This record gives sequence, structure tokens and C-alpha cells, in this order.
Amino acid sequence: MMLSACSRDRPSPEVKITVNGCPIITRCQLPKSAPKDNGQLWIALSDSEAAWASCADKVDMIVTCQEKISEQAKALAPSTQQGRTVPASQSR
Repeated sequence: MMLSACSRDRPSPEVKITVNGCPIITRCQLPKSAPKDNGQLWIALSDSEAAWASCADKVDMIVTCQEKISEQAKALAPSTQQGRTVPASQSR
């Protein structure tokens, strides 16, 4: 005779470990300039605009990465532990 408390239960689901992280970036830097005439001023403006565009690309890349991780976390939020649902605010 087998007691109900001793019955076999289904095995726990395998836990897949994933590493979510955004790429490391460098600080945004604007080039130094000391234009002496209109030609140099035009070049300094062009270089500054290019530096701002590069900086904006870095920020956009990190925001996109963080949004993707946030969406993945929302999809995994209703995790189960021992058959009960754990709210996302209480998950590890």
C-alpha cells in the first residue's frame, strides 16, 4: 500500500540561466576646439554635431537594450514556485 503523501510528483522544471546585460559603452566626449576663423568654426560645428550624434546613438543603444530586458522580465514575471504564482514584485 502506498500513502498519498509518498506518491511521486512530477520533477521540477529545468531552470535556464541567462545573462542579460547591456553592452559597456564609453563616455560621450565633445572635441575641443578653438576656431580662429569662419572656416575653422564651420569645421568645429560639424565635428561637434557628429560627436552629439555618436553620443545619441550610444544612449539609444542602451535604452533599447534596457527596454528589451524589461520586456523579457515582464514575460517571465509570473513565475511559479511549488505550484503557486509569485507576483513580479516578490520574485528574486
